[in-house]
Amino acid sequence: MEHLILRVTTKILFAPILLFALYVQFHGDYGPGGGFQAGVIFSVAFILHALCFGLDATKRALPQNFLVVGMVVGFMLYAGTGVATMILGGNLLGYDALAPASTHHAGQHLGILLVEFGVGMAVASTMLTIFYHFAGREPEIDPKHW
Repeated sequence: MEHLILRVTTKILFAPILLFALYVQFHGDYGPGGGFQAGVIFSVAFILHALCFGLDATKRALPQNFLVVGMVVGFMLYAGTGVATMILGGNLLGYDALAPASTHHAGQHLGILLVEFGVGMAVASTMLTIFYHFAGREPEIDPKHW
């Protein structure tokens, strides 16, 4: 894209969008928001980057292999937290089993953070993978025939 204003604006907005995604991610256990919303916001920053600088530049900044690892690690954080609570003698996702000696439900806080971080990572990686596949496909009809 040759539009200088859009490129500069994207460069200015990229970091605040990522920062807002982190805010939503880590504020999710205290109020509205959480992993799913943060994952979508995080992926929007890279989609905006791809729209302004091209898909190849974005794939160099965040390769597909990294996204595959992000999907797996995100799922494993979510599922692993549930399995860990069962191994520790609690119910599936019964977070109090993570810190049974705590009188202030520290296990609840830790469990929610781990699960929401896993969800955020998996959602962001999945959304970007879907975008990469759709944006990178070749058109079936030549644009001049439209």
